[in-house]
Amino acid sequence: MLSRVSSASIVGINAIEVDVQVDTHKSRDSKGKFMIVGLPDAAVKEATERVRAAIINSGYSLEFNMRIVVNLAPADLKKEGPSFDLPIATAILLATGQVTTTANSNDYLILGELSLDGSVREVTGTLSATLTAQKLKKGGIIIPEENLNEATLVEDVPIYPVKTLNDVVNIFTSDGAVLPVFGQPFEEKFDEIFSVDMAEVKGQYAARRALEIAAAGGHNILMSGPPGSGKTMLAKRLPTILPPLTKDEAMEVTNIYSIANMISKSGIILNRPFRSPHHTISNAGLSGGGMIPRPGEISLSHKGVLFLDEFPEFGRSALEVLRQPMEDRVITISRASAASTFPADIQLIASMNPCPCGYFGDSKRRCTCNPIQVERYKSKLSGPLLDRIDIHMSVPRLTKDELLSAQTGEDSRSIRARVIAARNIQLARFSSVGSDTTSNAGMKSGEIKQFCALSQQGKDILSAAIDKLHLSARSFDRILKISRTIADLEGSENIEISHLSEAIRLRNFDKQYS
Repeated sequence: MLSRVSSASIVGINAIEVDVQVDTHKSRDSKGKFMIVGLPDAAVKEATERVRAAIINSGYSLEFNMRIVVNLAPADLKKEGPSFDLPIATAILLATGQVTTTANSNDYLILGELSLDGSVREVTGTLSATLTAQKLKKGGIIIPEENLNEATLVEDVPIYPVKTLNDVVNIFTSDGAVLPVFGQPFEEKFDEIFSVDMAEVKGQYAARRALEIAAAGGHNILMSGPPGSGKTMLAKRLPTILPPLTKDEAMEVTNIYSIANMISKSGIILNRPFRSPHHTISNAGLSGGGMIPRPGEISLSHKGVLFLDEFPEFGRSALEVLRQPMEDRVITISRASAASTFPADIQLIASMNPCPCGYFGDSKRRCTCNPIQVERYKSKLSGPLLDRIDIHMSVPRLTKDELLSAQTGEDSRSIRARVIAARNIQLARFSSVGSDTTSNAGMKSGEIKQFCALSQQGKDILSAAIDKLHLSARSFDRILKISRTIADLEGSENIEISHLSEAIRLRNFDKQYS
């Protein structure tokens, strides 16, 4: 007999519907065979033994001379992972007549890994599959119970959480045996907690101000200073002043982490990601890769912060990987069979020492590097890469008084309130012209021209900066974007001279290389 059910395969961050077709009949030579076709990987091929054992241990039978052919269509789409176990087992039970149903078996999207005893184990990509079920207007999606939390981010889709293969059988044969669950409003789940706070940072008022501007406009930032000046401490507190994730953003981030099999126990990513890979990371680890590409650190930082400590110590080729996502907010990984595009709307925060020993220009300790070593160290960062980093900030050594002071700085909650107000101004501005831009850092050329108009005095100041600092066209745009953000923080409709002057001061590397 022939039967069919629906499942899904992950391509990039999207789930593509897969038609699981099963044909069963007795073999003429009394030798049974169980084969899977349709570009399965090793994990899918191994489903034959898992499915056979799960069916028998669930109280059903498979005759020893049964010939079973499973086709996963479309046949030109590579299939990977154990999530096809459950749909294959369900289709076999339907094909062999051990389960009969009046329902349309193809009206459900089914995914799950089977244990040998017939229990169902969690799988990756559940959120993406649920979104596909919603898009295809399926009658429901059948998933492992352990994946329920992430699936409930999607509303208006009947979700059937199952523990065993028999639960799936009951869905097809007994009305009400397994009741569907529906997604809940996102606000009911939101609970953002941070273990660090900006109030813990001593001194560094200029750096704190730069971080606030970066958070308000979504700008990338590079901090340079001697060891122990607080660069890492500042970077780790940037997420505490960023706006909370919206529902759509939380779904995007959760989807990426689900595909990467890095989902939290709650099944939902509520806080903006903060990723801090070591400088020995490979290009593939940073950008993503594999025969079937999977997200790398850049995509895992989507809608959050990618912190690269000891910036010049990263491989030159790895750093150059950053150039496309910083500009386009996506990263494309090409393989011989296909190309996958992952979202990469990141906020880069990088830190570095001013020289190999770390004390070039320090007021207390003498630098032991010669000029050639200093220049070689700085040259590890290419001009095009530095151009794409909006804010260049010096973080000097803390003074004795600052270290001994018991005075605390402004807390994250207060700073965050200003950041959210500035972001709301930006969202209102861009939505008024029908743009999908969400922050000043993402402004396109036409939007910069429209929203970053300068007075004649402002043009004169910027003209002098271009001559003195030899600004590139990209650096010029960066200064205008930063100026717009500073104006938004102050609630100013226009970019004033003070806003422009502060933006120019936040481009330290332009001054050093001019």
